[in-house]
Amino acid sequence: MIQLIIGEKGKGKTKILLEKANNEIKNVNGNIVYLDKSGQHMYELNNKIRLIDVTGFPVSNSDEFLGFISGIISQDHDLEQMYLDSFLKIAGLEGKDASPTLEKLDKISKQFNVSFIISISLTKDQLPEAMRESIIAEL
Repeated sequence: MIQLIIGEKGKGKTKILLEKANNEIKNVNGNIVYLDKSGQHMYELNNKIRLIDVTGFPVSNSDEFLGFISGIISQDHDLEQMYLDSFLKIAGLEGKDASPTLEKLDKISKQFNVSFIISISLTKDQLPEAMRESIIAEL
C-alpha cells in the first residue's frame, strides 16, 4: 500500500510524516525505516525507527532508487513500513514524471507486504489520477 502526503514545499509535510512514523512504531510488530535527504530528523524520530540518509549512497535516478529500496527490503524480512521524505529529491525525480516510480513502488509494496508512506511536493492536480486515491493528507 502507498499513502501520500502531498503539498507544496514548506507546507509541513515532514512534520506529519514524522508524527505518523512515531505513532506507528507503537502499533507495528515489525520494523520501520525512514528515508530522508539528511540526518537532521534523527532526534525527532523514535530510536526504534531506522533513519537512512539516502544522499550518503550513490543514488542519482529512479532506477537506482528502486534498487536501493529493494536492497533494504531484501535485508530486512521484518520490515513493515517505509517512510520516504522529500521523495522527489531522494528518488532523483525533481522536475520529472514520478508516475512510473510510484507505480513500481506500489507493485513492490504488494509483493513484499511493505507499506510506503511518502511525502511528495506535488499538488493533487499534478498527481496522476490513479494515485489520487492514495492521498492521506493534502497541505
